[in-house]
Order: sequence, then structure tokens, then C-alpha cells
Amino acid sequence: MADHSPCTARNETPLERADRNFGELLQELRVTQTGVQILFAFLLTLAFTPRFPSLDTVQRTTYVVTLLLAVLAAALFTAPAALHRSLFQKGAKARIVQVSSRLATLGMGVLVLAFTGSVLLVVDVTTGRTGGLAAGGATLLVCLGLWWLLPRLVQRAVRTDAHRSAVRPPTVVRGGAPHWELSARRR
Repeated sequence: MADHSPCTARNETPLERADRNFGELLQELRVTQTGVQILFAFLLTLAFTPRFPSLDTVQRTTYVVTLLLAVLAAALFTAPAALHRSLFQKGAKARIVQVSSRLATLGMGVLVLAFTGSVLLVVDVTTGRTGGLAAGGATLLVCLGLWWLLPRLVQRAVRTDAHRSAVRPPTVVRGGAPHWELSARRR
């Protein structure tokens, strides 16, 4: 019976929440899977181009590692569907959502490395090793900034906003309009 009592601000049961969370996760995975599939297809075709035999050892190593990272990312992003299918109607939805979220997070980390390796390889081949390293490093920094740092900054801002709202409830001043007092830190 506990699975049927409301548990969130949305007034949904744990099962309804798990269903919603899984649906949101699948939407996120649809976006990332497309990028991984395009990257993987690009990498697969590179080995069959006329210029591929002229790659040096570093470039070939970068290619193989990046190809394997793209495969791993694809496997991590498709694993939630396989997990769901294997455990369908077995009463494991909450656990499926939890494990799938971790798989997606790990997949994003691997995808950052695959993007970095791809950019490194292409720029290395077209402009040289220094340019490749710089472009690969920039790619890594941009992805880490957008995918790791930005969510943490937004979460911090949300916590700060929630804290400010919780610390000082509105007081009514003359005229009956609510007035928010500034905390001592903001005065």
C-alpha cells in the first residue's frame, strides 16, 4: 500500500514518480544517442578512407581509443532500454530508474572523452599535433563546463534561492503588501 500514497510535491505515488523519471531519462537518452550514433558512424568510415594508412602511431592510437569510447558510450546509453526490457513488469521500476540514471551519467562521461578524442584526431590530421592537442583540450573544457560545472552552478543558485525563501518569510507592512526582509548578509 505504501506505493500508492502521495510522496512528492507533485502529489504522485512512488510508482508514478518512477514512471515520470524514466520517461524523462528516455528523452535525454534519445538526444545523446543520436550524437553517439553519428560520431560512431563517422569513426567507422574513417578506417576506409584513402588517407587512413598514412596516419602515424599516435593518430591510429587516438582513433582506436576514440572508436572504443564511442562504442562504450553507445552501450551505456542503450543499456537502460535493455535493463527495462529484461525487468519489465517485475516490480523493479524504481531500481531501473536509479541504475539507468547512473548508466546515463557514466555514458556522458565517456562521451566527453569520445568527443575530445574525435576532435583531437581530426584537428591533428588536418593542422598538426599542436592544433589537435589544443582543440582536444578545448573540447574537453567546453564539455566539462557545460555538462559538469554548469549543472552544479545552477543547483547552487537553486539552493541559494530556496534558502533565501526559507530564511525570511514575508512580513506584512502598511498597506497589506508582503515585504521580504533582506538577510544580514545582503544588507
